[in-house]
Formats: sequence, structure tokens, C-alpha cells
Amino acid sequence: MKRIDLINQIINRKEQLGITVENLAKLSGVGVRTINRLLKNEDVKLSTIEHVTNFLGLDFAGNEQIPVNELKKQRAHEKALFLASIVQGTSALEMQGLEDDSLNRIIATYEKEFLDGEYKNTLWVA
Repeated sequence: MKRIDLINQIINRKEQLGITVENLAKLSGVGVRTINRLLKNEDVKLSTIEHVTNFLGLDFAGNEQIPVNELKKQRAHEKALFLASIVQGTSALEMQGLEDDSLNRIIATYEKEFLDGEYKNTLWVA
């Protein structure tokens, strides 16, 4: 695969996910200017390409390793766990930590909201 083909795969995956350059940079641990240089097919370190492709579920050749739907589910789960941990942490401070069943229902509700609900547009916000 040529480098330009890899860049096109990265751009395509970015668009499939609906992720902005800024959020792609934050979530992949790469600077915004570096992401912009990568997307313009300018010179960047191989480690940068690796960080971005790994985050986007692609291998180093641009082949899909993780399907888009699975990436979305993983991200929704990560965000749901984060929000649930805030709820659990606050409840624990008040000595009223949630039971496992309640916590799992909260996580499932958050996941659904990130995938199909009101917060769908915030799935890839860092």
C-alpha cells in the first residue's frame, strides 16, 4: 500500500466516525498540527502514524482491524464507565455507594445514550 492510500484510509475512517481533527488529536495523543500534517501527506514520524491508525482501528497498512461499530461501542463503554465512576465516587463519599446491579444499569443507559440517544454527537468528544 502506498502512503497516500494509507492517508486516504485514515481520512475515510475519520469521516466514518465523525471525529474532528482536534478530538482525533486529543484521543490519539498526537498534536493537532501533527494530525493536520499527516492528513496533508506531509512528513510525520512513523510512531505518529501508528498512534493514529491504532486509535482508528486500522493496522499500519490501513486495513480495518476493528469495525466502525465496534469502535463506537468501545468508545461508548469507556465514556459510560467514566461517567458512572463519577456517580459512584460521589455516592461513595456520601457512604451510599451503588450496588453492582444499579451501577451496571447506569453504565448500560449511558452507553445507549452515546450510541443512539441524545449524546450521540458527543461520542468522540475528548
